[in-house]
Amino acid sequence: MTGQDKLTSIAASGESMPEEAVDIAAGKAQIDGGNQEAAVAAAAVGEAVICGQRNASGSDAIEVENNASDSSSVPTGDSNTTECKGLPLQSPPPRPRNHRKISLIPLIFLIFYEVSGGPFGIEDTVGAAGPLLAIIGFLIFPLIWSIPEALITAELSTMFPENGGYVMWISTAFTPFWGFQQGCMKWFSGVIDNALYPVLFLDYLKSSIPALEGGYPRILAVIALTISLTYMNYRGLNVVGWAAVCLGIFSLLPFAVMGFISIPKLKPSRWIVTDLHNIDWNLYLNTLFWNLNYWDSISTLAGEVHNPGKTLPKALFFAVILVVTSYLYPLLAGTGGIPLDRNLWTDGYFSDIARIIGGVWLRWWVQAASALSNMGMFVAEMSSDSYQIMGMAERGMLPEVFGKRSKHGTPVIGILFSASGVVLLSWLSFQEIVAAENFLYCIGMLMEFVAFVRLRMKYPSVRRPYRIPMGTLGCVLMLIPPSALVIAVLAFSSLKIVLISLGALAVGLVLHPFLRFVRKKRWLRFSVMPGLPQFEGI
Repeated sequence: MTGQDKLTSIAASGESMPEEAVDIAAGKAQIDGGNQEAAVAAAAVGEAVICGQRNASGSDAIEVENNASDSSSVPTGDSNTTECKGLPLQSPPPRPRNHRKISLIPLIFLIFYEVSGGPFGIEDTVGAAGPLLAIIGFLIFPLIWSIPEALITAELSTMFPENGGYVMWISTAFTPFWGFQQGCMKWFSGVIDNALYPVLFLDYLKSSIPALEGGYPRILAVIALTISLTYMNYRGLNVVGWAAVCLGIFSLLPFAVMGFISIPKLKPSRWIVTDLHNIDWNLYLNTLFWNLNYWDSISTLAGEVHNPGKTLPKALFFAVILVVTSYLYPLLAGTGGIPLDRNLWTDGYFSDIARIIGGVWLRWWVQAASALSNMGMFVAEMSSDSYQIMGMAERGMLPEVFGKRSKHGTPVIGILFSASGVVLLSWLSFQEIVAAENFLYCIGMLMEFVAFVRLRMKYPSVRRPYRIPMGTLGCVLMLIPPSALVIAVLAFSSLKIVLISLGALAVGLVLHPFLRFVRKKRWLRFSVMPGLPQFEGI
């Protein structure tokens, strides 16, 4: 039954007509005036609203409304069919007219900063395990972890070209309840990760400005940095993307210079130094894992990408090359260019290496690059976290207010929530931040691995603009090594980290039924964005 036929039927039966049925009437009027395309779109919206009001049940299902004017965004077929589920949700306002999609080059550097940002923070791998294992780690881990995660992100992000990202993957593979839990875990993990960058920034500057080592000056510096970078996110994703390009180039240049200067001083024998009886496996694995994960973060920006079916896979491919190179090149220069003292290899040590190899001027350049790199990582991570919140709101998982955009097209409430979390968590130390976010991230990645396989089996014929060139069995085999790595990282977690992480998990378990109650009582308004991909169960 079409939207107009449904309206006629309800009117004939004497039932009260929802206000939104005026969309259908408007559609009929536009047909009479010759504008059939606009009429079909209006009728489809009206039909979805009527179905929602007649079938409201308070279930977890998220109503899906098809945007008839954009059938390309519905990968499951007939864009004129609307399946009615869940609560009576209203369509949110359209995006600002000046909203611009992000292109390939800024997307590459956004991924680079969400995953890496350069070699800042990899020093602990040498301190924990020595040069040989540090170098081997950054050669092997990308093969067993980064590449599989990037491949999965490429396939599922093109299957779900929307801002919900991994939340929608889990919701479709299982239920919206588990998708909501994934959203909470990943958001907490991302905010914890973002709390690290002010810490790293100040760690690199404290050798030159001792007052930043602690106390009120450090607290004020964290708050000031957070406010200024939050404003950049508010100004728009394209601003953040091109800022990431400029920051990335500036941040990598001093290491290129350092590597060139170190060539006469290199002693390859220093690269193979190791002591298997003196290895901090917990610190080693966590540092490697932290520096090579978060490839899936870009999925929460898929709705903001120009032609995501082609742009996202290309960006992920080039970003993998950029990330691995940015780690190995300075690691080889630093470990081979100066005598080894593992106790000195802690976060911030690359600035001292630059001074030893090139002089004070190179040290200042590395410190400036670190500061700017941390700015890039901060704004990229905040973008991912805030757009994830907006993507969940666009699916009706969160109140409509979380989906509101500023005049620049940015998620205002999501940005403010992410900034608040950063300030509250900045009291943790570097190692505690890395371990806490890794624990949450590991749980989330296990869910994504299972969801990926389940989606391959549940929706084998759904259009995927990019598909990993192997069958489902091959994908399962590909996921065995990263799954083993995830379990190893979880096994090495301390009791304090486990308790912090379980507290974050408990928030999601409590928040989901609370939001259902709020929705049932209609205390807040929930919305579903028209034109989102339609799948059974969401």
